Amino acid sequence: MLIFSCFLGFYKDGSFFFTFAINNNYPHEPPKVRCTQKIYHPNIDLEGNICLNILREDWKPVLSLHSVMVGLQYLFLEPNPDDPLNKEAAEDLRRNRHQFAANVVASMKGHSVNNIQYDRV
Repeated sequence: MLIFSCFLGFYKDGSFFFTFAINNNYPHEPPKVRCTQKIYHPNIDLEGNICLNILREDWKPVLSLHSVMVGLQYLFLEPNPDDPLNKEAAEDLRRNRHQFAANVVASMKGHSVNNIQYDRV
């Protein structure tokens, strides 16, 4: 399990937990990475699946777990509304960045956003 803390961006002061499952075909296949908490993020769905290109079509055997961690950091600094798993969060980010930021803060406190209860992070 990886604990990731954010110091900048929308998710500042949050701590997020990820699991890494590495199969026998690693490094020829990417690790399976999941967020263990329910968080409000355009690229992470409510089941913890993560939309990160290097975990899918852009994976190469020369990439490392460090590359995945850097990719996760980037997702938290710059969420990508154009490749969403959480379509509501992506639409909120596209429409109104200020409202999206307010939704992130509320969700990180464990409040509900768009009638979905999120984990306190």
